[in-house]
Amino acid sequence: MKEYLSCAKAVNTHGVAGLIKMESWCDTPKVLTGLKTLYTEKNGVYTPYSVERSSVHKGMVLCKLKGCDTFEDAILFKNKIFYCKREDLKIGDDKVFIEDMLGLSVINADSGKVYGILENVINNPANDIYEIRTEKGMAYMPAVKEFVVSVDTDKGIFVRPIEGMFDEI
Repeated sequence: MKEYLSCAKAVNTHGVAGLIKMESWCDTPKVLTGLKTLYTEKNGVYTPYSVERSSVHKGMVLCKLKGCDTFEDAILFKNKIFYCKREDLKIGDDKVFIEDMLGLSVINADSGKVYGILENVINNPANDIYEIRTEKGMAYMPAVKEFVVSVDTDKGIFVRPIEGMFDEI
């Protein structure tokens, strides 16, 4: 399992005092504001940045990193992906990090038929949507308990789709 998980993307600056406007990739933006250290990655090397303060503003996170004190400092982070250490995020036993699910086989819980590989999870206000790469292209499935039976990071994602959902496969 990966030690570092992607958790946000810097989308812009905010003001002139070094604030970075971030799109949170956590369950909620509030989760991101609880992190004390964020990391950037380059060529497999993770560089830590201490978080001085952060808050949620209009669904985004405004983050002040130590040493990032001006607009010029903050603009250097624009479009960068931020990571956190897995151990810094606390999740329930019944939850799984999205990054641990990517690449897993999507399997019919009853028949064992493999539909494809989970390529992406699209965050949608109503519910997440699984983007599944099949032999014939991409298929999409709502990630809801009515369809998703279980997720086992060693074996795959077991689903019970409605009739017709994967007919073209």
